Amino acid sequence: MYSNKLFFALVDFDEGPDVFQMLRLNTAPVFMHFPPKSKPKQSDTMDIQRVGFAAEAIAKWLGERTDVQIRVFRPPNYSGTAALITLFGLVAGFLYLRRNNLDFLYNKNIWGIGAVFFCFVMVSGQMWNHIRGPPFVHKTSSGGVAYIHGSSQGQFVLETYIVIVLSILSNASIVLGMILMTEAASHKGDLKKRRILAIVGLVLVVTFFSLILSIFRSKAHGYPYSFLFK
Repeated sequence: MYSNKLFFALVDFDEGPDVFQMLRLNTAPVFMHFPPKSKPKQSDTMDIQRVGFAAEAIAKWLGERTDVQIRVFRPPNYSGTAALITLFGLVAGFLYLRRNNLDFLYNKNIWGIGAVFFCFVMVSGQMWNHIRGPPFVHKTSSGGVAYIHGSSQGQFVLETYIVIVLSILSNASIVLGMILMTEAASHKGDLKKRRILAIVGLVLVVTFFSLILSIFRSKAHGYPYSFLFK
């Protein structure tokens, strides 16, 4: 109904790389608005890193620039509600079967492991993926595949899994290194053995802390500090 006011055009990078080169674009997807009587301004490029690219966000962005209001209708999705009800049912059934032996609920190790795992999941960016819906990986202009987003304002789904694995491995190694150095300093015994423990602990802490620092530096461009790895 707005065919005389608003036109949509879609350009695929594989079919039109010259268009991307002309517009100086090196990422996708990109949403651009071309006014009828002037050149596009910076605000005519949708900031999907900030607002995402859900249908509602695109409709709002178009309405602000064209005065064409597009209503988005979505069918109700009950999958989340069904999954939540199923989860609560399974937990309730398990507690009912173990109603005579609930000592495991007071196990500090189980709660501690669960809390640490939850922290790792949140740090890796799972909530960000759920809100923004990023792609799994990204195809680069040279034809390769990018697993790590080049900006600190974005990430890919596979990058999330890489981060959570590296976080668990690196943090566990750093903690182990600190424990070894503490044990070497506090215990009395063979001096040679204590020295080996201290050296191994120091190597673990320095190596994996440098790895975490290098990963952060690769995302936060301009961060000046590094240690073993650049």
